[in-house]
Amino acid sequence: MVSTPARNRVAHYGAREKSAKKSPRKNLSFRLRLKRQHSRPTFILVMDPNRTIKLRWLHGTLHDVTSELARLQFSRFGSHTWQPAINAYRCDKCIRVCVDLAGVERSRIDLTVEPERLLVRGVRDVPEPTYAEGRAVQLLAMEIDYGPFEREVRLPASVDVEKVHAEQRNGLLWISLPLK
Repeated sequence: MVSTPARNRVAHYGAREKSAKKSPRKNLSFRLRLKRQHSRPTFILVMDPNRTIKLRWLHGTLHDVTSELARLQFSRFGSHTWQPAINAYRCDKCIRVCVDLAGVERSRIDLTVEPERLLVRGVRDVPEPTYAEGRAVQLLAMEIDYGPFEREVRLPASVDVEKVHAEQRNGLLWISLPLK
């Protein structure tokens, strides 16, 4: 069978439509076929009001589930360790390291110092509203890291491990590492 150009097919179908008296339903399907050959088909969907209500309920339920999943600590499902931001300074007599650990209790920070390396580890809980403030109804944004953290800093010179000093002020951990 030899394929005919689209123009000839349209003419052939048009001739068939004029010559044959068919039910209106078949004419409608014929018009759809002609439209699909020349342009993208257009679909109109009329929704049942009861079905729309069910879809809105489903959308709300799915939103609640995704909010709850975002609230949970995903570190249970895999080892997710985040790194706190630091500023490190070399001074005349020491190296000063400032670690951004807002919201982390002092007892949950582990500090390991070696002659040419500093390692800061710990855990930050999920920052959430307190019970007195009321239950969170919807999660709008979640940008603060939480869960286990670890940050390693390679030091450019040897430090005296015995004289290391650390203090926590305004959510920042300041570590003073005297040079040897």
